[in-house]
Amino acid sequence: MKKQLQRQRRKQRTRAKIYGTTERPRLSVFRSLNHIYAQIINDEKSITLVSASDLELKKEKKAAKKELAREVGKLLASKAKDKKINQVVFDKSSFRYHGRVKELAEGAREGGLKF
Repeated sequence: MKKQLQRQRRKQRTRAKIYGTTERPRLSVFRSLNHIYAQIINDEKSITLVSASDLELKKEKKAAKKELAREVGKLLASKAKDKKINQVVFDKSSFRYHGRVKELAEGAREGGLKF
């Protein structure tokens, strides 16, 4: 229970500082034990503009979770480019900027998103 409370507090601290607008929507990351999800959100209208996850990628061969996270970042960036989204605010939620979260961010940057 204590672990969940700490994670919730970290998330609230992060979200208090980050707000997605129409010009710069928020790129939110969720990392579960097996998968990683990312979505670009406009907080002014409370709508999700673009989303991507490793479930969308065709898993032909076994790939490391970090490699999949980078591919999800690239996929998200390409979907965002189609909707003419170039700049975002990165919301790592309660996760550390390390490992899969970092790989997703670097993949999104490679894809052309600026944050």
